Amino acid sequence: MTPITLPRFDALGGYCRFGPAMSLVEECGWYESADGKLLGLVLRDRQDGDYQGALFARDQAERFRWVDGTSFFDDADMALAELQRKETVLAERLQQDRAQGAEPPEATNFFTLRVPHERLHPSFRVLRESDGYSPARELITSMMRWHEDIDGNYVEQLQSTAFDARLLELYVFGLLVENRFSLNQTNHAPDYLANDGIAEIAIEVTTCNPTLDGRGNAVPPPQPRSPQEQTDYLKQYVPIKFGSALTSKLRKRYWRLPHVAGKPLAFAIQDFHAPASMTFARTGLSIYLYGYDYDWHRDECGNLVIEPRKVDEHRWLDKVIPSGFFDLPDAEHVSAVLFNNSATLSKFNRMGYVAGMGSENVHMLHVGTALNPDPHASDPIRFAFDVDEAYEETWTEGLEIYHNPRALHPLEPGHFPSAVHHHLKEDRLMSTTWDGGFHPLASITQILTGRATPVAE
Repeated sequence: MTPITLPRFDALGGYCRFGPAMSLVEECGWYESADGKLLGLVLRDRQDGDYQGALFARDQAERFRWVDGTSFFDDADMALAELQRKETVLAERLQQDRAQGAEPPEATNFFTLRVPHERLHPSFRVLRESDGYSPARELITSMMRWHEDIDGNYVEQLQSTAFDARLLELYVFGLLVENRFSLNQTNHAPDYLANDGIAEIAIEVTTCNPTLDGRGNAVPPPQPRSPQEQTDYLKQYVPIKFGSALTSKLRKRYWRLPHVAGKPLAFAIQDFHAPASMTFARTGLSIYLYGYDYDWHRDECGNLVIEPRKVDEHRWLDKVIPSGFFDLPDAEHVSAVLFNNSATLSKFNRMGYVAGMGSENVHMLHVGTALNPDPHASDPIRFAFDVDEAYEETWTEGLEIYHNPRALHPLEPGHFPSAVHHHLKEDRLMSTTWDGGFHPLASITQILTGRATPVAE
């Protein structure tokens, strides 16, 4: 077996991990057979210090699952040698051994068309047909094998009317697997029940979408020109878009469902109301959730001084909504709101590329702004990265969790230790991250083909 990177193993077979049980072992090496039919893993038992090898093959639904393992050894090299010996033996009877007995009768395929070509969502068409998005296509092909279409309309909506919302669900799936949750998708709503050993949490996914006219056609978003129009757009119009999506989910009262009652409930949201809107929407989201905006200035010593300002409402033309989602009746049942400005198709493309997937003709440049760790900084850090073999990214990167100060069942920050966590303390928004890692605030990805011409952002 040939050594591979952790991102490649994750992209191919990471979805078979056993959630919180993985905390009992340390992964020491990842491997792939020459024909791609087998994956290998060398593990160390954290308690005993023993090493063991595990082999994974695709089941009848094309999902990598455990099929064989080695004995325990005192040395990682010995475990790897036994793993390679078992690979040879297993290859001879792979067809009969790969069946698990409990898998779906056939593999899920998001790319087999369920709607006429003229009804395809433009982003799905690009994903399905563009060489520039071949890394995302290959990564999603691996992820889709684990998808359980409880409602029966996921693939059709992904291809046509709800591409962004359905892709966000797939992002949350990757996020939960990465953070060692085991998933329960046996219920129609909310979208996920997930348990990482700390607690079982419920997550419902939603999106801000373009405004539609009476015929169902998208209305062009506002085009602010002056600085004041830009401020009003960010702090009035954008919060109204978030309010529409979040209050719609609040009215569903998921906490009354027997399988949700007594558990933390979180809403995961992304803004797709306008092109690239997710790159600037976080400002409006924070103001809307807590009902506070913040002015700033520097004192005589140059230190940053933050002054909170209560916001009562958001107004755009004839539309007025109250600010402070977490203050609304019944909002105490919502533990937190999850937002990631980079939870888009470009993230799938970058992560697929890092995993060695897609066309060799594709190159990417990831540019944007990131969180500045200096507490007195008023401007973010600018970055520009070549997406190459040295580039690193996770599903959690960019994740922000806004905790509800009135939550009946608070969400423990330990569920997502690499995220940025926001808590309102009196009138101050306190933001913390456990690992102090890189955290993008807004970014675009320029995709280049072999001719070095832009394909998309």
